[in-house]
Amino acid sequence: MQTRPPKVIKKMARRHKIILVISLMVAVSLVNAVDFSVIDNTGDSPGGRTFQEEIGGENYGRQALSYATDFVLDLFQQTNPSDRKPITKITLFMENSDGVAYNSQAQEIHFNVGYLADVSEDVTREFTGVVYHEVVHSWQWNGADQAPGGLIEGIADYVRLKAGYAPGHWVGPGGGDTWDQGYDVTARFLEYCNDLRNGFVAELNEKMRSGYSDGFFVDLLGKDVNQLWGEYKAQYGQ
Repeated sequence: MQTRPPKVIKKMARRHKIILVISLMVAVSLVNAVDFSVIDNTGDSPGGRTFQEEIGGENYGRQALSYATDFVLDLFQQTNPSDRKPITKITLFMENSDGVAYNSQAQEIHFNVGYLADVSEDVTREFTGVVYHEVVHSWQWNGADQAPGGLIEGIADYVRLKAGYAPGHWVGPGGGDTWDQGYDVTARFLEYCNDLRNGFVAELNEKMRSGYSDGFFVDLLGKDVNQLWGEYKAQYGQ
């Protein structure tokens, strides 16, 4: 049996070590990876044709899910998998149904293509904005179901706003009646709060991991949420 020189043995050991490290890195990335899929059940409906021909169909849908997830996790400062929900797959179902879209059990997004057929603005931009909103619901914490629904929807629209997909019909800054009115109204208010403390929305989301209290606003901004709402309205002459 031929004996390899010591230098060759050391070189082989280093090579095996490198291969092992790469293998471990790949294994970790696979564990943390999220699978994105799109199921189009729309047939030859007007909305279905809009999705396939104008927006880009399944390929664009998967891309939107992936980009939205990256954006959400970055905004929420959830780079560590232990900080976020253990979601491994998000499926977008394109359907002929009612309404606009909804998120089911964090892993399913149901989108009504009939809505797309009636969009007068940039339909791809509107589709993408709705996807971003719904993807937020896959990753955000909801205060163990104790947080106001308006705040949950407001955070989702806040992310859509910061991603650059706010539609023209949204209220402007300072609009709305209450801070937890939801959607665009609460999104604008959260933008104001985040301007007061950079990273506020990410920190608020983290606090909502196991429960909810209006006191979170005091903890993070030193003021009661209703006081903040009053100051926000006053800033815009409302």
